[in-house]
Amino acid sequence: MRFVPQETLPPGQAYEQFIFATGQVPTRDNLHDFFNGLVWLHLPQAKRRMNQLQGQAIAAQGVGAVRGPLRDALTLFDENGAVLDAPAPLWQALRARDWRSLFIDLRPLWAQARLVLVGHALMEKLVYARKSITAHVYQAPAAIESIANLDAWLAHELQPGPWACKPFVPLPVMGIPGWCHENENFSFYDDSSVFRTRGTTCITPCGL
Repeated sequence: MRFVPQETLPPGQAYEQFIFATGQVPTRDNLHDFFNGLVWLHLPQAKRRMNQLQGQAIAAQGVGAVRGPLRDALTLFDENGAVLDAPAPLWQALRARDWRSLFIDLRPLWAQARLVLVGHALMEKLVYARKSITAHVYQAPAAIESIANLDAWLAHELQPGPWACKPFVPLPVMGIPGWCHENENFSFYDDSSVFRTRGTTCITPCGL
């Protein structure tokens, strides 16, 4: 893969399809593309796999007004995704959108958790962090031992069937202990516009 100026992308050609066909990543001089480049360097196998699935979907279906379930899920994760390695009780609370249990009652368990950001737009948002920033989080099945191992595992996990169902859950990252000084006051979590109940979230993963 090579990074090339944005002008290299031919007018009218889909960004993902161009990368898939040429192995070149059109890049602008801004924070968004800077973080995208860092993710390509740290998670090259996962990024190639996401691009492969995007490119194949575009080749089969073309580029329309609607991306389709698989492309939509891949785009969400590529832009805003993260992988969470955490004890089972944290995951149970997260899936239930039980924010009090997740961030208050089970707070000590976060010392055993590790969140690895994948989405470059998510990283860009965190430069000027705000309370509402929410990641699309995918579960790591075991401890994340290294970024290289995570990269290989995630690339293998990216399969069209499961990913078309958006197999991730929303996590307001500023609620994580240590990520924001304000969340040491537990009234931080009373904001229902951020810490939403299950019925109000816009993400509906399969089987959850």
